[in-house]
Amino acid sequence: MMGSYAKAAALACGLVVLTACGGGASDAGRPCTMIAARQGVGLEIPAPYAAKVAEATMRICWNGTCHQPEIHLSGTSRSVPQGCTGDGPDAVCGASASPDGGKQGFAAVTGLPTAPVQVTVTLRDVQGERLLHQKVDVTPHVTYPNGRHCGKGDPQAGLVVQDGKVTVRR
Repeated sequence: MMGSYAKAAALACGLVVLTACGGGASDAGRPCTMIAARQGVGLEIPAPYAAKVAEATMRICWNGTCHQPEIHLSGTSRSVPQGCTGDGPDAVCGASASPDGGKQGFAAVTGLPTAPVQVTVTLRDVQGERLLHQKVDVTPHVTYPNGRHCGKGDPQAGLVVQDGKVTVRR
């Protein structure tokens, strides 16, 4: 038989476990998950230009300090509708991902400010020849991965290469 101390300890442990499973709650009463956003700068290279690109590098500088994180490029895709089982509110609809010929990457940068940074993007082809080398100023913005009701996430910025030119993603 359990003593009163053991019962209280078991009850307290149960409450801690249940509280941890539920995630946080916002002031609005909506649930907040533990999802986060990585600090850094995203890069999108749409087709057909992406077909030429084999490697991307970014040099990200602010306040006299520069970072050159590793970037892995991966293929992008678009959603292709697969139709619905009906028109009602309980209809089930589907979609599949179809490669679109673009590429994307992300440069993770710890300590990225929400102030202007200078990013130098360099793209190379499979032979290592430089296709593009351009500097652009961008201001990272705080993200809200769970929605504004759950508080701020880490800052991010996004860049797009269109027609051989780097622009800030809006």
